Amino acid sequence: MKLFRYNKTAILAMVSIVLISCASDDQPGESQLDFTQPVKTQLDTWITSNYLTPYNINVQYKWNQNTVDNSRYLFPPTTDKVLPALEIVQQIWLKSYSTVGGADFVKKIAPREIVLVGGVNLNSVGTRTLGIAEGGQRVTLFETDYIDKSNRANVSEFIHTIQHEYIHILNQNKPFDEKAWAVITPVGYTADWYNFDIPESNEIGFITSYARSNINEDFAETASMILIYSKAEYATFLNGIQSPFAYQALKTKEALVVKYFKEAFNMDFYALRDEAEKNTSAVINN
Repeated sequence: MKLFRYNKTAILAMVSIVLISCASDDQPGESQLDFTQPVKTQLDTWITSNYLTPYNINVQYKWNQNTVDNSRYLFPPTTDKVLPALEIVQQIWLKSYSTVGGADFVKKIAPREIVLVGGVNLNSVGTRTLGIAEGGQRVTLFETDYIDKSNRANVSEFIHTIQHEYIHILNQNKPFDEKAWAVITPVGYTADWYNFDIPESNEIGFITSYARSNINEDFAETASMILIYSKAEYATFLNGIQSPFAYQALKTKEALVVKYFKEAFNMDFYALRDEAEKNTSAVINN
């Protein structure tokens, strides 16, 4: 019995030595991972001061394949185009909502991340996707490389994207009256909206052809287009409508947008439009 116990102890000791030896052999040497923190550029510091700190919005302009559709030919923005794009968004969108809705409005209801892409996001039917809102948490803006702050039409098209996508985010927080909206232009919605010219769509009560894709896009297009028009431009647009039915449909949709902003967020939509107009002029003339 003593011999048995002695042998068992010896065997356990040998196993321990082997385990210790193996553990020692498996210990990693120097790490191959790079833990060096990237150096913040002047642009990164500006983004922190103007987006992350005041609004809790992160901006991603460096390439990250996990944030884009890899089946499309997309590429990161040219670095010198990033600041002009962000200044447009800051001045016309962020500041306008903060002035009219309150300093914390966008901080409370906003995408947590804005992704900038340099090139065109072209669809198979020949249309361009100018922006995408994902779950209210991320907005992707395309065509950053084509920003021209001296061109009002160019700035309006670019800011139209964020204005449109932000309306979707607002609707996710507080839905608009879909039933009331659906009866204004019950016919005219179509998946083939891109086959119709804008004036043709205007004459049946839609502010753009894209508004005809569904009632959610119709609401977002109506609100965002009014926000990129000046008061005079919108009046000129309405006065150019020939169909009495279309004119009344557009005015009814406008009234529902105004009512939505007031009831959902206690915000004067026309004051927001005027602030956006003022800030757009400031961007163009800067």
